[in-house]
Amino acid sequence: MMQAVCVDVPGGPENLLLRSVPRPQPKDGEVLIKVHATALNRADLLQRRGLYPPPPGESDIIGLEVAGTVDTLGPGVKRGWKPDDRVMALLCGGGYAEYVAVPEQLLMHVPPNLTLCQAAAIPEAWLTAFQLLVFVAQVKEGEVVLAHAGASGVGTAAVQLVRLFGAVPVVTAGSPEKLKMAESLGAAAGFNYKEESFAQGVHDFTGGKGANVILDCVGGSNWEQNVSSLAVDGRWVLYGTLGGRAVEGDLLGKLLSKRGHLLCSLLRSRSLQYKADLVEAFSQTVLPHFSEQGAFLTPVIDSTFNLESVAEAHRHMEANKNTGKIVINTSGFSLKFVSGLTDKRRIHRESELHRESELHRDPHGHTSGLYGSTEHGHIYLSGTVPAACLCAR
Repeated sequence: MMQAVCVDVPGGPENLLLRSVPRPQPKDGEVLIKVHATALNRADLLQRRGLYPPPPGESDIIGLEVAGTVDTLGPGVKRGWKPDDRVMALLCGGGYAEYVAVPEQLLMHVPPNLTLCQAAAIPEAWLTAFQLLVFVAQVKEGEVVLAHAGASGVGTAAVQLVRLFGAVPVVTAGSPEKLKMAESLGAAAGFNYKEESFAQGVHDFTGGKGANVILDCVGGSNWEQNVSSLAVDGRWVLYGTLGGRAVEGDLLGKLLSKRGHLLCSLLRSRSLQYKADLVEAFSQTVLPHFSEQGAFLTPVIDSTFNLESVAEAHRHMEANKNTGKIVINTSGFSLKFVSGLTDKRRIHRESELHRESELHRDPHGHTSGLYGSTEHGHIYLSGTVPAACLCAR
């Protein structure tokens, strides 16, 4: 048996129930992972509400990504995985649990300089951003890429990937703090959609040429500004509809006048072979940049919660409070930040934080002193602590 978060009745965060369920058994070609951490995605909120069910035959437990260690190999595993290997994986479901069985093609080695909490923030967000930029938009060097929700998990990954590919990222976000964080990751410009026209900002930045690629998770409410922001022959990639699905007005006419391409993409419903190809391409071209000297790429962690506090984590995301990823730690040790990341280099202090915090535990196992104190299953930090999490390496 194992502990897992279940939803018996669709609804609010209060409907997330932690209980004992059967531990999955790895099938042919699968690896059983002992989960150390998972991470939230907007799709999790939709599934909890009954609006985004898992594909047929997949686990109905929420959770699209995990990091942990190899526990058991199923029959027919061919890729040399060994027990206790540190791995991260893309899932169709099942991440909010202590164990999950995953096709071996969807596993990736965790870079040696990252903790498992950091690694949990990579698979869904980074593979989504990579897919949108490379497989769908086919971004080219020197192009301008507008990424909406630039301080989200996908947004922070996209900014860094765009820079890696030699293109120019610009972003939208809803607060000065989120814009500042995106710019610290490499965004060349940022526009507060609550206070200004991002279309005008893109026009000013590009000298009237517009963005060659738009990564859009908003949809309906942004369509006019998106078309206005789009360069001639540009690619508008839709991967979410947080701003609604309905469109009123001359969308097709305006898009036609730009010779624009409207491309739509989802990841969860893709075939195993497609995902395997995506994981392989990402592992070859991007993953090494997480562990090179200077760590050019880094996952951005907003906060972590323990499994018992998953409802609070959902409320945190629904309130749009997060900058970067929200991590769920299944090993019972969690961290909640009082200030966000403003300098991506600070995240590399994570392992030092872990070791030093262990030196400041009281006899009851609570952490205090240098980095704050524990309360309600979280650790609240004071000062300018980096947005990373304390977790088993």
